[in-house]
Amino acid sequence: MKRAILLIGALIKLPLRIFSRISVFALINKSIVHKTTAVQFGTRLHWSEVGKYTYIGNNSYVIHAKLGSFCSIANNVMIGSARHPLKFVSSSPVFYKKDNLLKKCFAEIDFREYEDTLIGSDVWIGANAFIKAGVTIGHGAVIGAHSIVTKNVDPYAIVVGNPAKEIKKRFDDATINKLLQSKWWDYSDELLQEKAADFADVPAFLKSQSLA
Repeated sequence: MKRAILLIGALIKLPLRIFSRISVFALINKSIVHKTTAVQFGTRLHWSEVGKYTYIGNNSYVIHAKLGSFCSIANNVMIGSARHPLKFVSSSPVFYKKDNLLKKCFAEIDFREYEDTLIGSDVWIGANAFIKAGVTIGHGAVIGAHSIVTKNVDPYAIVVGNPAKEIKKRFDDATINKLLQSKWWDYSDELLQEKAADFADVPAFLKSQSLA
């Protein structure tokens, strides 16, 4: 029944998708997606929020997450997931969750299955990466392809591997602090257009913001 309701809701919204950056083959369920955001084929968003000028590639899965602006999310990325109780007799949902895939519930027990995942602005996540539920990824961070992120990631850190580990920062600490102070991702489109020529030159950009 739940799947049927989701399908009907998606079909109703199809005409609007034609004039947006959201694929008609993406599933958006109880999520807030900025009108400038692009969501591609096969991607599913559940109970999430996505900021402006962010794009999410094909066949990605996002649940109970908040994504900032100007993020670049590649194909086959998974952000957030359900938890299972490790200290119960069994980790199976049939022993705590009424509404589960197996359609059987021996007991209904209060258990927080999902944690919110927070992704800052200007974050780049490579293909096939997995972001554990409850993790916070700072502004400007880079997550390498195929990485498994199980812990918080600092702003402007570059992390790779399984489990993902920081290999370096995009900039020195002073520059990072100034970029964070600028909060450029909150600028209006008009101001971004005015400053865009300096985006390829970080010192020039910071100087234009009187942060150099």
